[in-house]
Amino acid sequence: MKVAVIIPTYNEKENIRELVSRILKLKISGSTPSTMLRTSSLTIIIVDDNSPDGTGRIVDNIARKNKRVYCIHRKAKLGLGTAYIAGYKKAFEIKADVIITMDADLSHTPEKIPQMLSKIPRADVVIGSRHTKGGQIIGFDWFRTLLSASAQAFARYWLGLPTHDSTSGFRAYKAKVLKDIKPETIRSQGYSFLIEAIYRAHKNGFKIAEVPITFEVRRKGKSKLSEKEIYRALETVIRLKISNF
Repeated sequence: MKVAVIIPTYNEKENIRELVSRILKLKISGSTPSTMLRTSSLTIIIVDDNSPDGTGRIVDNIARKNKRVYCIHRKAKLGLGTAYIAGYKKAFEIKADVIITMDADLSHTPEKIPQMLSKIPRADVVIGSRHTKGGQIIGFDWFRTLLSASAQAFARYWLGLPTHDSTSGFRAYKAKVLKDIKPETIRSQGYSFLIEAIYRAHKNGFKIAEVPITFEVRRKGKSKLSEKEIYRALETVIRLKISNF
């Protein structure tokens, strides 16, 4: 089984070296002999939106020394959804069986990846969840914590989703899921893209599991998640409820 880890970046020079290093050091095995993974079967795909701080150049230097790292350069900041789609295309090109997405700011702990992959034999999508039992968020104030939790509950109730965290970008998909839901046709952008993707997976009958994670708000660089994104996610839920897609 071949695994690709997709990481969209924009101004992440303070974090990207550490993140890539930690992922490359992972020792991964499946829950059965048939799902055993060698570390050499894990590839990292960075999708950089022409970061002014030189993140793309840093990744290029890493990639020159390690063939398991790729960097896709885009001309401008074109959005999270399209960054994922660019990464998916590369993952399909290298024939990845499982495709993981995660943030570049170290808020997603890469050492959780083996646990997420261990659930893949029995699940089609695995979410690194902040809101399921055992998950937590460190660094949000009370209002943001309440707003985030309310948005998740709203999506879960209105869309009938089996996940407690529909906007988590820390996910593992079987490649067949992404090919089936046709992410290039998703209308939403930003973190709303994630809601629509998981909604389509659920509607198409794929099994979704969760792994609790501790999400720590970035310590280096500037956060890209705004309250506006949360409100936009609520609008996406309403649209999906009314129109199904």
